[in-house]
Amino acid sequence: MNTKQWDAIVIGSGLGGLTAAAYLATNGQRTLVLEQHWVAGGNAHVFRRRRMFEFDVGVHYIGDCAPGGAIPNVLRGVGLEGRVEFLEMDPDGFDTIVYPGLTFRVPKGWDRYRERLVAAFPDDETALHRCLDVFEALLAEAASAQKSGAMNDPARLVREAPTLLKWGARSVADLFDECSLGQKARAVILAESGAYAMAPSRTPVAVHAAFLDHYLRGAYYPKGGGQVLPGRLVDVVRANGGEVRTRARVERILIEEGRAAGVRLTTGEELRAPVVVSNADLKRTMLDLVGREHLSAETVRRIESYRMALPIFCVYLGLDIDLRERMGNTNFWYSGTFDVEGTYQSCYAGKLPESPPLFITAATVKDPETGRIAPPGHSSLEIMTWVPADYDVWRVHEGPAAGEKYHQDRDYRSNKDRLTDALIDAAEQVLPGIREHIVWKEAATPVTQERYTLSTDGTSYGIDLALDQVGPNRPAPATEIAGLYLTGASTTSGPGIVGSMRGGVGTASAVLGRDLAREVEQGRVFGDPAKLAPTNDGDWDPWQASR
Repeated sequence: MNTKQWDAIVIGSGLGGLTAAAYLATNGQRTLVLEQHWVAGGNAHVFRRRRMFEFDVGVHYIGDCAPGGAIPNVLRGVGLEGRVEFLEMDPDGFDTIVYPGLTFRVPKGWDRYRERLVAAFPDDETALHRCLDVFEALLAEAASAQKSGAMNDPARLVREAPTLLKWGARSVADLFDECSLGQKARAVILAESGAYAMAPSRTPVAVHAAFLDHYLRGAYYPKGGGQVLPGRLVDVVRANGGEVRTRARVERILIEEGRAAGVRLTTGEELRAPVVVSNADLKRTMLDLVGREHLSAETVRRIESYRMALPIFCVYLGLDIDLRERMGNTNFWYSGTFDVEGTYQSCYAGKLPESPPLFITAATVKDPETGRIAPPGHSSLEIMTWVPADYDVWRVHEGPAAGEKYHQDRDYRSNKDRLTDALIDAAEQVLPGIREHIVWKEAATPVTQERYTLSTDGTSYGIDLALDQVGPNRPAPATEIAGLYLTGASTTSGPGIVGSMRGGVGTASAVLGRDLAREVEQGRVFGDPAKLAPTNDGDWDPWQASR
């Protein structure tokens, strides 16, 4: 048994866990992060192939990263101001939406976005203005209510946030129906919904409005690749007396006299702390690591009832061409059909897509100067679609979290190979001829995701953001077990990079009993930035730093 006493143990090194750990460590808490994979980062880690190509698992682009933006503020609070450089994507079209006979470039800024939509769909001008007016009013009211404290005062909300109350929890499909918006205009506004993977009939207006707003503030990519974010946060934890251990899978959260007391690893090692923060999958945390016997019947029922978001299938390609010659600094969202709702309903019904909608992104276009992403004259390209979570689709029975070996199963590989080819074929609709330039190819299914992150259903997004699982209907950081806290995609802060990192600050705040985000807004910087790795160290490798 390890007898060293920690102040806090964090299970999982996704951006939520690492952010919480960084804020705890810089506030004097002896903090230990445990990661079952061999590199920290969770969905934000990268992997490398043939010493030529680097691929992002989850950091593809981030909104609102100008000075004073959401992520720069989180980083500034732990001494990382200026230590992560964000490269802005094309402000005239950071996303390019492609449907049959229709291409739409998404620009920075609500006004330009509105103008471009009206120009593309003049017959829908009135409907577009009505929809966008709702989005913008809702966002303004929500921001004002948060700042003034009205969000927790129903009487004030009625007076100060009428749009938020009317539309916030209604579906975006309802809004479009009420405004009589045409199918093609709907499809363009919804094309990027793959970023949270949910049908418009299930998506609250507030969720889609917040997503649009996040990126319309500007779309960015971290210079040096996606691993830079976890790498810098790992540095903060270690520089402030904490520890980040990889290859350390937690088997059980220790509960003694009704409160968290530490963890036991699969090796049998026990580690003690009065605070345990879980950035692991919500259902596995509560039902497996804690155990039903320590939870109320109502909590067990609620945890079991949560629906997971749809998972992602991703193809990773190394190409022997420079894609900057074929595309601008943009992502592509492609679909062969305008029926966005139908695409999601097929997934809910357990059907693999025949004509998969795609998200296509190239790190070498967003960050052409970082040589480790690909050698000169080459490119790394990622092609993604959302798919059913059902094990039956992938011919898997118990899943890798339970120890099932699935890699060589003939049916599994057949389905994986078929969908890989389908995604490459579809990608050639926007990037013709890429197949003949492939020098590296592999794919990741939801089962792969489960293997590396132990996520239920192999999802990257935690529980979905449907009408009954948004806002206060999601778990808060504090649990019914004293000393046990949650952070990550399934909590009230929501999924994505900004949701996870803001949520990490919120969880650290709950542990310490302080509003750390407000303190940072007021200018506080925790820890000593002088202890951190220099930004001008050309030998600093975020992937190595995260191991």
